Amino acid sequence: MLELLSPAGSLDALHAAVCNGADAVYLGVDAFNARHGARNFTLDELPDVVRYCHVRGVAVHLTLNTLVTDREMPDAAEYIAAAARAGVDAFIVQDLGMVSLCHQIAPKVALHASTQMSLHSLEGVREAAELGLSRAVLARELPRDAIAFICRNSPIEIEVFVHGALCMCYSGQCYMSSVIGRRSGNRGQCAQPCRLPYGYDRFEDKYPLSLRDNCLIRYLGELDRMGVASIKIEGRMKRPEYVATVTGIYREALDGADVGRGQMEALRAAFSRQGFTQGYYEGAPGRQMFGTRLPEQENKALLQSARATYESIEPQRVPVQFYAIAARGQNLMVAAQDGNGNICKAQGDVPQEAERRAITPEELAARLSKTGGTPYVCQGVRSVVDPGLSVSAAELNRLRREVLAHLSAVRGRRAAPEIGKYHEPVKFSGQKAQPVLTVSVLKAAQITPQMLRLKPAMIYAPLSEVLEEPALFRKLVKDEQPVAVTLPRVIRDDETRELLGDLQDAAALGIRRALIGNLGHLPLVLSRGMEPAADFGMNLFNSRAAEQLLHLGFVSCTASFEVSLPQLRDLSKPLPMEMIVYGRLPLMLTENCLIKNRTGACTCHAGPVKLIDRMGEEFRVVRDCGTCRSVVLNGKKLYLLDKKENVRRFGLWALRLSFTTENTGEVNSVLSAWSGGAVFDPGACTRGLYLRGVE
Repeated sequence: MLELLSPAGSLDALHAAVCNGADAVYLGVDAFNARHGARNFTLDELPDVVRYCHVRGVAVHLTLNTLVTDREMPDAAEYIAAAARAGVDAFIVQDLGMVSLCHQIAPKVALHASTQMSLHSLEGVREAAELGLSRAVLARELPRDAIAFICRNSPIEIEVFVHGALCMCYSGQCYMSSVIGRRSGNRGQCAQPCRLPYGYDRFEDKYPLSLRDNCLIRYLGELDRMGVASIKIEGRMKRPEYVATVTGIYREALDGADVGRGQMEALRAAFSRQGFTQGYYEGAPGRQMFGTRLPEQENKALLQSARATYESIEPQRVPVQFYAIAARGQNLMVAAQDGNGNICKAQGDVPQEAERRAITPEELAARLSKTGGTPYVCQGVRSVVDPGLSVSAAELNRLRREVLAHLSAVRGRRAAPEIGKYHEPVKFSGQKAQPVLTVSVLKAAQITPQMLRLKPAMIYAPLSEVLEEPALFRKLVKDEQPVAVTLPRVIRDDETRELLGDLQDAAALGIRRALIGNLGHLPLVLSRGMEPAADFGMNLFNSRAAEQLLHLGFVSCTASFEVSLPQLRDLSKPLPMEMIVYGRLPLMLTENCLIKNRTGACTCHAGPVKLIDRMGEEFRVVRDCGTCRSVVLNGKKLYLLDKKENVRRFGLWALRLSFTTENTGEVNSVLSAWSGGAVFDPGACTRGLYLRGVE
């Protein structure tokens, strides 16, 4: 049976979810979660929240799904320990460092891989399992066939988003909010710039990045048959009435009710962006998936009805079996048993001989069945009643209340968890020498003679470009120029066979290293005898994550460009680490092809298109390493070539120049600046986030 997992961004939303049939809720505390804009809960409130849910048979999943700095790790450890003591059932995590920390502090609490991990393939799910995670939340961009394939072969549980907001970018790979406004989506501070208007080639009041909300309510049976373990409703930022409405309708659908026009209208009225979409699930992304939130008149009747479900009545959702003994000369006994095998007893007075009317088994059962106002529903009463005895209604009511209160205490109680001791990871200072030069290109033509004269420590080129120009790269290898192939950040299972063949061809050219930005690509690279290097898409943010990459077999890594220079300095360097110091930073990675949406046809080969915002800023859109997925690039180029001395003693292995839209002349100009320095032009460039940091 599918688990219905609902959002709880506030106490009212929690009640709304539980009272409307959620099997589990996910919520955050006041730190380390991806929805800092929600009201969230405090650590002091968490034990009561967990107790409330557990009494009602509802699991609690705590979101710890943000990137965490080294200096925040001790506080994160305290949060993990406190949450474990409170009895939460699972932690939802993104950061590899937080995976390590959770295992250290609370080894018995289940770990779920957040959708922020960008898991979109079976290999990614398997790698998550190897890291000790027991559930993977799949990327929202996957079609039904991909979900079904992963479910059939996954060693761990699979969770799928079925309702709510869709981000234009793959979760965990969006840097638009941070680069533009310092508010990092990976840190729970997304400002949603994707919901603003943009235009192609010139600014227009259109919304090419704003998707309609997802709605898969008509596919629940199909998801269940696939083997999906949990279906998830998005909405920790939404009001409680939304949670109540959506949870209630999905609950009814799971229980077998037909989904008609009335239910769909209620879902739309609760929240939508010009209706809903199933485009990703159906494998048909395109322009029909886009919409924005329009001013709408509140449906007061719907809101009132939704509030009534969690404000007025306690739903009776926990079945209990009552037992009673009314025997001469013995104290009256009442017991209750829940579905988990918990049995609680209460003892009353000795029944007296009846002067008028004796209690019957039927009357006793009727009294014990009156569980209104509690989470319990009477499933039956088994009793032994001697004839001719009198038992007052007040006594039976008292015993019923007592035994149910005792049962609630038992259901809300959790054994003392195993809590590990926090310790800092071993710090590695990195290399002492001055950082070397590495270069990444989007096109083979960007590899100029001037670049080769500088003898970069590594040239990263898309795998597709390497195979398009095999003679060039064979010569580079022969000339002892180190080359690595760059893999697309998304490689689905149906693309794996072709990719493995391409990697084999690249290896035949003598290339021995691959730059990867997703956990699921690690086994693909290793299977071809190549060395894996971690790109920025791995979101390396702390020393524990760097340690995890070392243990996984990576030979080098790239620091997240969301870290500040002080954070970069503090990072342990257990393996060679590089930072990007020049280039148009990638803001979004999209499954929905922006180029095709613009032209109406697949014209990726024709070169980049531009998105233009209200301020006239231009954002180039290019292909991701030869795929039909789009990458939105920042309008301004990152430029830190004049700051090389500032990072000289950080222990870094390399500084990377990233070339995307540059022609050969522009490439050579940047290389000259690397060699001899240049004047910083604040009008055309940005210092990125290294100097500003992110929230």
